[in-house]
Amino acid sequence: MSTLYVVATPIGNLKDVSYRQLEVLENCRLILAEDTRHTIKLLNHYNIKTKMISYHKFNEKERTEQIIERMQKEDLDVALVSDAGTPCISDPGYEIVKAARENGIVVTAVPGCSAVITALSVSGMDTSSFVFKGFFPRENKKKDALVQRMIQGDEHLYVFYESPKRIVELTEYFASKIPWANVCLCSDLTKLHEKILAGNILDIYHRIKDDPESELGEYTVIVDVSGKPKEEEEESFSLEALLVDTMIKNRCTLKEAIGILTKNREDVSKNDLYK
Repeated sequence: MSTLYVVATPIGNLKDVSYRQLEVLENCRLILAEDTRHTIKLLNHYNIKTKMISYHKFNEKERTEQIIERMQKEDLDVALVSDAGTPCISDPGYEIVKAARENGIVVTAVPGCSAVITALSVSGMDTSSFVFKGFFPRENKKKDALVQRMIQGDEHLYVFYESPKRIVELTEYFASKIPWANVCLCSDLTKLHEKILAGNILDIYHRIKDDPESELGEYTVIVDVSGKPKEEEEESFSLEALLVDTMIKNRCTLKEAIGILTKNREDVSKNDLYK
């Protein structure tokens, strides 16, 4: 009987691989790889010669139909891998797993690395409960709606993936919307230049905003939104005092403080602030 193996692979360090993972990759007849150019590095390192074909978001539907048909007709064991970590976690794979189950094909997991779990383990935060949301949205309406749900929801810990090209923009956004939050930014986990930055979002933003090396390596971002100041405890400030308070809390210039206030408070006029 054909079997579909969902195989986790290292997220950086090629030594983070199990005997079972190597055994399955070597003994199956076909490997479905998100990017064959990436997976070949792992296979070459362990001298594995199994045939590979691409399986990514642009050919997922077509490939699924082809492979399921072959698995039904042949005794064909197939391994599904993504570029790094566990397949189907913000990576392709859902379609073929679903189709395999619907067609009576055995699906089994070969567990291993996951960037989400690895990052949580070194965050120093209470990880007894968390929400994984994949990549943070780009559209302003979706971003604002998600942050509101984070603030008002029952959970306190959220995990996202983010591109290195957008990590400064993301931390700036969090700093303006949830300045009380604590975060943990993890990049290049298990690699030579592994980076883990943890602390208040305002501190982290100021640490990375002018650092050119911050735009290297994919990020796993953990956000703890607990500890929001209670609105009834907030003081009523004059505009002058409000500006000074914003500058101190955000460690920013007067111009930046005006931008933060006009962006986050509907009751404050930019013209009044400049006056």
